[in-house]
Amino acid sequence: MFNRLFLIVIFFFPLMVFGQQYERPGSATCTFLMIGVSPRAAGMGDSYFAAADGAEATYYNPAMLANLKGLHISANHSEWFANISHDYVALAYNLNQWGAFGLSMTYLSTDEMNVTTPLQPDGTGETFYASDYRIGITYARGLTNRVSFGGSAYYIHSGLYKDFEKYAFSGDISVIYVTEFRDFRFGMKIANFGSSITYVNEQYPLPMNFVFGLAINALEFNNHRVLASMTTMKPSDDQTLTRAGFEWNIQDLLFLRTGYKFNDDIATFSFGAGFQTGVDRYRLRIDYAYSEYGLLGVVHRFGLNFTL
Repeated sequence: MFNRLFLIVIFFFPLMVFGQQYERPGSATCTFLMIGVSPRAAGMGDSYFAAADGAEATYYNPAMLANLKGLHISANHSEWFANISHDYVALAYNLNQWGAFGLSMTYLSTDEMNVTTPLQPDGTGETFYASDYRIGITYARGLTNRVSFGGSAYYIHSGLYKDFEKYAFSGDISVIYVTEFRDFRFGMKIANFGSSITYVNEQYPLPMNFVFGLAINALEFNNHRVLASMTTMKPSDDQTLTRAGFEWNIQDLLFLRTGYKFNDDIATFSFGAGFQTGVDRYRLRIDYAYSEYGLLGVVHRFGLNFTL
């Protein structure tokens, strides 16, 4: 009965959300929350919601933590535009009957900048750094042998210059359904719902995002597996975006990935690779991704994932 009700809800959710085509560009703040954190995800065109695995799921799909075993640790770095650094660390551990827990932190920082004024446009001699970060705790649990849910609570801090700091609180919630057929899974998420931030006299909301995704092991032969995934999202301040991606798993040692972002004004294709080594459940995976952003240039991402 519960599984049937879940299927009905998850079917109508995309129709209700993605049928709303309102767009309000520039109306949201803390947009660093929309920057993908995983090189594996980026290599697949950020089509990662239903494919998320390991500690990275704390960002992409909290519900997937319920399917983990052991301790998972993730550390990722992105070289963003204009010498901006974007970093993410997370750990997750499944306590079985008590559910799974995760901790994560996302940090974005600029290069050193000069302080300027109308009277001193060339600089006052002072310098500063702008930075944003988010710290969160995640919990996930299986509702049935097929359905899992998860949620995250976050504290967000935004700092531009001395005495100019803002903070907010937000949350994510997601559900995932996993079938027996080729590990086909699909689910939905509501991300970044929470308090607004006031700058001077104007109030700006967080970039709330509605996500629907699916993934399947499209091909399985010998020790090879091809994972196909699709993710559709509706940001509160932008048009509906769709991503598609593939990952070729070669003997659980080498991973080749590619993806494409549809209906995106800037981002297009991406590709990446990963190498994994270890014994039994003790694993180390090294990932890299290259993402094309048109006239803005390219973004390189690097990551380490541990399973202990």
